Amino acid sequence: MRRALRRARDGVALDVAEAAVLLQARGEDLRDLCASAARIRDAGLEAAGRPGVVTYSKKVFIPLTRLCRDKCHYCTFVTVPGKLRRAGHGMYLSPDEVLEIARQGAALGCKEALFTLGDRPEERWPEAREWLDAHGYDDTLAYVRAMAIRVLEETGLLPHLNPGVLTWTDFQRLKPVAPSMGMMLETTATRLWSEPGGPHHGSPDKEPAVRLRVLEDAGRSAVPFTTGVLIGIGETYEERADALFAIRRTARQYHAVQEVIVQNFRAKPDTAMRAMPDAELEELAAAIAVARLVLGPSARIQAPPNLVDREFALIVGAGIDDWGGVSPLTPDHVNPERPWPHIEDLAARTAEAGFALRERLTVYPEYLLRGEPWLDPRIMPHVNALADPVTGLAREDAMPVGLPWQEPEDLPTSYGRTDLHRTIDTEGRTGDRRADFEDVYGDWEVLREQMSADSGRLTDDRFQILSSDIRQALSVAADDPTKLTDAQALALFQADGPALDALCRIADDVRRDAVGDTVTYCVTRNINFTNVCYTGCRFCAFAQRRTDADAYTLSLDQVADRAAQAWDVGATEVCMQGGIHPDLPGTAYFDIARAVKARVPGMHVHAFSPMEVVNGATRTGLSIREWLQQAQEAGLDTIPGTAAEILDDDVRWVLTKGKLPAATWVEVVSTAHELGIRSSSTMMYGHVDTPAHWLGHLRLLAQIQQRTGGFTEFVTLPFIHTNAPVYLAGIARPGPTARDNRAVVAMARLLLHTHIPNIQTSWVKLGAEGAAEMLRSGANDLGGTLMEETISRMAGSAYGSYKSVRDLEAIAEAAGRPHRQRTTTYGEVPAERRAAALASDGHLPELLPVLD
Repeated sequence: MRRALRRARDGVALDVAEAAVLLQARGEDLRDLCASAARIRDAGLEAAGRPGVVTYSKKVFIPLTRLCRDKCHYCTFVTVPGKLRRAGHGMYLSPDEVLEIARQGAALGCKEALFTLGDRPEERWPEAREWLDAHGYDDTLAYVRAMAIRVLEETGLLPHLNPGVLTWTDFQRLKPVAPSMGMMLETTATRLWSEPGGPHHGSPDKEPAVRLRVLEDAGRSAVPFTTGVLIGIGETYEERADALFAIRRTARQYHAVQEVIVQNFRAKPDTAMRAMPDAELEELAAAIAVARLVLGPSARIQAPPNLVDREFALIVGAGIDDWGGVSPLTPDHVNPERPWPHIEDLAARTAEAGFALRERLTVYPEYLLRGEPWLDPRIMPHVNALADPVTGLAREDAMPVGLPWQEPEDLPTSYGRTDLHRTIDTEGRTGDRRADFEDVYGDWEVLREQMSADSGRLTDDRFQILSSDIRQALSVAADDPTKLTDAQALALFQADGPALDALCRIADDVRRDAVGDTVTYCVTRNINFTNVCYTGCRFCAFAQRRTDADAYTLSLDQVADRAAQAWDVGATEVCMQGGIHPDLPGTAYFDIARAVKARVPGMHVHAFSPMEVVNGATRTGLSIREWLQQAQEAGLDTIPGTAAEILDDDVRWVLTKGKLPAATWVEVVSTAHELGIRSSSTMMYGHVDTPAHWLGHLRLLAQIQQRTGGFTEFVTLPFIHTNAPVYLAGIARPGPTARDNRAVVAMARLLLHTHIPNIQTSWVKLGAEGAAEMLRSGANDLGGTLMEETISRMAGSAYGSYKSVRDLEAIAEAAGRPHRQRTTTYGEVPAERRAAALASDGHLPELLPVLD
């Protein structure tokens, strides 16, 4: 204890063991510990520009439903349908009940509407499912979203959502309607969940790994997130310390943990843990102080003021800087026996401890003042109406007033460097990185530490390959590639020298038998309608902040003009993708497809990556299936299978901070295929991946194709490293080698044989000679003319932004192969289109002006 206290006084970083010791501090040791914690807290408040200030949020508590699929042994909030019926209550609060609470709170000057509810009750209780069906909601979260919008529009209160465990997709659905969300981690002690008699036994949503994933997904989604620990439920001091360190890891990596609640267990009658002793206040103070030491000066640490038995000075002295939400109207429905203190009394008690009490909003000032990407543009007017623009705290004299919440009706106005598709080849990009490089991607240092810790999974896993292993694997590949085992495939992925030459010859033979000798290509135009994006993909050099010099957005007319120009020179397809622009309405994708079809009815619209599909669906509140159906009706023909990168989340969460998980990518393309919307498939390789990841990715694509038959081709995408943030940060390797490229193309041909017939190589990433070599290694397709290509060029590709028809045919001829123009789905091109393409050689006669 003495050693740990001394290290705390000296500001030395603690480890888990030392933190566990300090959690046991009492008496004089506790006072010493609290003094160290208070110094750190005070330094943090000074740095934040509000020294001597403890904050709180004036709120109403909206218990949307008290039904839950979990069975926590200490909870009195949750009930069962029979009790609700006997008390005359519905399964959920009605919209009128929700709005009545919110209106009363607004009249009292409250600014936060805390939505608290049980986890996914419809999955346990038929009565909940029946209620949702009767009222027209797909699930509980759809009702949460709808009520959050009603509260914003009709009262002006800011929703803080506590709906329990959320997926990455759930965060995308809810972020546009709430400035902040939350979920208590509670503990990382898995045994309290897994062992019979534990407080969380029988509660699927209380598995610590599940809850930690929620914290990570909140960070990936740039959602200001509240979490915390519940002490005294049976965890050891070591387990309590571990929970704090787990929160710190996520907070450091994504910077999204806006506050950490340290809450003490209070036993309640009529629960399985009614005989469990309460966590004592000195134990709570020690936990707060250790949380402060572990989480540091920038953390916002809170203790509920109704659970501290009026020992306010002890708790302030332990290192908190926030009292959380306090309601002048509604009780604490989770701890109904513990009334909130009056705000005037809380202010007086806080002043006695030497601090001024100031009101904040549900979103903390640090996030409010940063704006994007933390706050969705749809709720910014509601937040700004209540916020002090200088401090980011609440304007205490502001009274909430309902404001419209709505999707923007149109694409953002055309602006910025809209000639980037042309000048990227002549002038290049303005700088090698976007202005918020150090923030938008998460914490680079933490990512490096993670890479080091995960070295067993995310490093080159080459093993000693015997020549006999290679010979046997080559023999199987030549005889029947569908019989290759995973071990044999891994060996072939790492072949080199004569073995690699033999592998490529076999793949080329398989290609000839599968699709013949003809090399295909498409006359197409890429239209990237915006590069403004805050998703935080660490491999992407295309995305820009809206204020960056290279940022741009096209108008609908400009998109349609570019499609018409492409049609004039023989194009059969436009491929349209863009950044996840914060102002982009979820219906804008429909408008883009309609604009092209209205201008050029015969043009094939190949558009919108799975990430864009999810973005559109979550912003509109539609399911993925419903959104795709509406996109199809608007003119969407096929979708690109981009945003796949590597379909392994261990790799994905290094490559990207906020892009969709692998399972969601699979869901989108599978749903599209079921609706008759075919797609390409892709793999970006050569960064932090290994041959084992390539193998898993290709096996997964084969499984999807067996189930749906919807993939038209597989596209190999070598990682372009030059301007990629993950490379500039020293984490990724500098792209694949020439050996890697040959091996990946050859193995794609073999592993996808009988599943996906067309293997495409990327001239924009490999150049003409590299593409010709891939045609000799198993590929049969060159992709498209593109006409404008900015994504790879922004990343540093040196091979230009377009190829003419003659250029593509020359690549095929260099490989000794005939060639044929194709449609998106590999059909024959109408004679009129072929003639137009040959007449112009696929060249655009003129380029659009910078602005209309």
